[in-house]
Amino acid sequence: MLQYFDPGTSGLNPNIDYGTPPSTSETLVSLSIDGTDISVPEGTSVLRAAALAGINIPKLCASDNLEAFGSCRMCAVEIEGRRGYPASCTTPVTEGMEVTTQNGKLARLRRNIMELYISDHPLDCLTCPANGNCELQDVAGAVGLREVRYGFEGENHLDAEVDDSNPYFSFDPSKCIVCSRCVRACEEVQGTFALTIDGRGFDSKVSAGQNDPFMDSECVSCGACVQACPTSTLMEKSVIDAGQPEHSVVTTCAYCGVGCSFKAEMKGDQLVRMVPYKGGEANQGHSCVKGRFAFGYATHKDRIKEPMIRESINDPWQVVSWDEAIAFSAKKLKDTQARYGRESIGGITSSRCTNEETYLVQKLIRAAFGNNNTDTCARVCHSPTGFGLKTTLGESAGTQTFDSVMKADTIVVIGANPTDAHPVFGSQMRRRLRQGARLIVIDPRRIDLLKTPNGTEGIHLPLRPGTNVAMINALAHVIVTEGLEDKAFIESRCEPKQYNDWREFIAEQRNSPEAMEAVTGVSADLVRQAAREYANAGNGAIYYGLGVTEHSQGSTMVMGIANLAMATGNIGREGVGVNPLRGQNNVQGSCDMGSFPHELPGYQHVGDPAVRAKFQADWGVAIDDEPGLRIPNMFDAAIAGSFRALYVQGEDIAQSDPNTQHVEAALSALDCLIVQDIFLNETAKFAHVLLPGSTFLEKNGTFTNAERRINRVRKVMAPVAGMEDWEVTMALSNALGYPMNYQHPSEIMDEIARLTPTFTGVSYDKLEKLGSIQWPCNEEHPDGTPTMHTLDFPIGKGKFAVTEYIASEEKSNRRFPLLLTTGRILSQYNVGAQTRRTENSRWHNEDVLEIHPSDAELRGVRDGDWLGISSRVGQTVLRARISDRMLPGVVYTTFHHPGSGANVITTDSSDWATNCPEYKVTAVQVEKVSQPSDWQRHFEQFDKRQQQLLEPAASHMEQADAQALK
Repeated sequence: MLQYFDPGTSGLNPNIDYGTPPSTSETLVSLSIDGTDISVPEGTSVLRAAALAGINIPKLCASDNLEAFGSCRMCAVEIEGRRGYPASCTTPVTEGMEVTTQNGKLARLRRNIMELYISDHPLDCLTCPANGNCELQDVAGAVGLREVRYGFEGENHLDAEVDDSNPYFSFDPSKCIVCSRCVRACEEVQGTFALTIDGRGFDSKVSAGQNDPFMDSECVSCGACVQACPTSTLMEKSVIDAGQPEHSVVTTCAYCGVGCSFKAEMKGDQLVRMVPYKGGEANQGHSCVKGRFAFGYATHKDRIKEPMIRESINDPWQVVSWDEAIAFSAKKLKDTQARYGRESIGGITSSRCTNEETYLVQKLIRAAFGNNNTDTCARVCHSPTGFGLKTTLGESAGTQTFDSVMKADTIVVIGANPTDAHPVFGSQMRRRLRQGARLIVIDPRRIDLLKTPNGTEGIHLPLRPGTNVAMINALAHVIVTEGLEDKAFIESRCEPKQYNDWREFIAEQRNSPEAMEAVTGVSADLVRQAAREYANAGNGAIYYGLGVTEHSQGSTMVMGIANLAMATGNIGREGVGVNPLRGQNNVQGSCDMGSFPHELPGYQHVGDPAVRAKFQADWGVAIDDEPGLRIPNMFDAAIAGSFRALYVQGEDIAQSDPNTQHVEAALSALDCLIVQDIFLNETAKFAHVLLPGSTFLEKNGTFTNAERRINRVRKVMAPVAGMEDWEVTMALSNALGYPMNYQHPSEIMDEIARLTPTFTGVSYDKLEKLGSIQWPCNEEHPDGTPTMHTLDFPIGKGKFAVTEYIASEEKSNRRFPLLLTTGRILSQYNVGAQTRRTENSRWHNEDVLEIHPSDAELRGVRDGDWLGISSRVGQTVLRARISDRMLPGVVYTTFHHPGSGANVITTDSSDWATNCPEYKVTAVQVEKVSQPSDWQRHFEQFDKRQQQLLEPAASHMEQADAQALK
């Protein structure tokens, strides 16, 4: 007898659709299907049991990522002792069941059903874009349908109008068989509920919203409906234009920190579409609008395709060979050090590049530059995560898998907006909320997660920006003073002295919800309700984002979150934990790879002689024992004149870092700025060397997502400039006199594993075998570590930290009475360099300022008015959007468009431990204006001039492309 323990999405062929979701039961049931005796988990459908045994039953409405529906009847079977022909998708297996899937009666039944479908379906298979990849076509062939007896003269849907409003896919209702898969995917997988079945019987049809065009509905263009459709009703426009792809490569998305796996489906060297890969552990076959559709930037006309140099930023760009560009760069760096000293140069690694590329950049800086002046964008987003979690739990990363949320009873979201910034995980959260989990949101702004359809009503604590620590202390105060701690966990897993010190501090009346109400602006009763909800949950999980870390007390708040989790015993098992939601695709990896000036790869301090000795022996060069400059220190030193040259790989610091005018002054002061990127971004406009970067589609390597999952990145097309990013760094190192001779990124990973304890067991061979690995991966955990801290902490016992609330220096006053906070939006990504060059700009083509109706009324502001926003460091102008998502006194904007100047007004106030900027609290004044700010006028002029200086080089590249096509 065959036995199937059915591991669900993992361990099975991701290219097979098993019809219905797996059962989680551990009880096995034995049955016979077409004479084959098998055992499967109780609750498994007959359809899935047959698929597990390799027996194919035709289906149209069924899919293994959707609950069984039973509408198409194509999967009908015979069951011994039962009347009729039950649908195998909705029929669970029973002990001793005998199933027949194929005989004459079933064949006739299926042909008759299929004939009815085809009688109201266009017979244009040869010209249909789904031809060759159509489930309806396949099933018609499988059931042996050869003719249709019913004519097309009667009432039908063949003239239904096509909806082309969405930029990425079309909706052709004439092809629709009303199987409801798209509607169910929108509900069950995405959780948006944007689609419905409108009407009944013959008049039933799929409708977006209230018969709206897709573009005007609540559809978020995640692509779940397109992927679910068994016909060409919902079809990617890229496939309509290019035809069906003929091969595919599995790779990892280069947008947010979820780390979704995709099949890049190709036609020759042309990318036709990105299809979410069901075998991807992070996304399990789901996607968002960015990863699914916004890949056009990779072949955009603005791509930098050849190296360029210039002596001054006022000179035109000159196209040169790779050898010339590398030699020019190396000479500039050597000359700078010869004149100003070893510490006068540095580099910034990229959180969008691979682990291997990031590792090489920090190695270049330490070994070839001879200093530790290396930093990364995590400095301005999640550096407090590293400091806070290292201090309390002993490891600088989140504790869980994304799947862990499905076992959480109470979900706490602090300073994060998952449905916009981490949308695939946001959909998974919503799925759990629909199952009954409770939700607590701590955020100045009301996020969409609070509006989860069919979910439980959440608790929203709309605190004032900058009062996070006051809030976390108030929550902890309730838990301690009401005896809600997990005393057994604390006694066995935590350092007693630190706990007692913290407990004494947190129990003080000044930390009570009542005392903190005047600080946070949130009622004491609501805070007490939330504290009890979290503490009394069987499993309580905390997820947080940049609304926690980007504060002057970011590190303190991270420690406060860890305190709360330890106090309630919510560490070390599924359904709980402390989970930072990392922003960029490889921000976790860039930290892991040693991008910070004080740490070598694996968070090993440069001041430790044993650590340095290990790296020195492997690298064959001495390593400085003093931490180098952080990004803010580099800027200050550049303006002061002691820091003179900078190598930036894949980061746009001129747009992303705070106090833009200060950043611009620093970049302007440099004698040599080398930028390696795919576009002429805002930073590159200040550069003297522009080295073409490669997109994730053009390289091999790995990314590490927010759950510590290491995923393969596989090359699907040749680099447009001929070199992958790691090869460029290697060439620069060789030109500087420090030899690097890697043949493939797998060799770089082997070196990482050799030197980094948490990566000891990681290799490309193991990644191919397992699919992905969550570090630590070593002798103790040879296949990785999905859940951290199950038995102990890397530091032995957990260490509570006293978290004194200190008010931000950024306070509202008479001059600046409003508090500005910033965030992201679904359709755009980070600085927008990628997404602004796609159709995603149809949804968000400018940054706007959200302002509460009462604040707008006080200033005579109407929706769409131009508003001047002033802070103590600058001014910009944005269009007004009246919104009640924030409380009065709080305004909000995004930072995806460079001309908006959002970071012109954010200050250089930063976290006390890590210098992470306080983007989330800026005191501002708002007033109606009629013209752009001075900075915006200067930006427009500077941008125009830099584009003009690029024109000769761009023309050269266009001519080279045209010649290559000949």
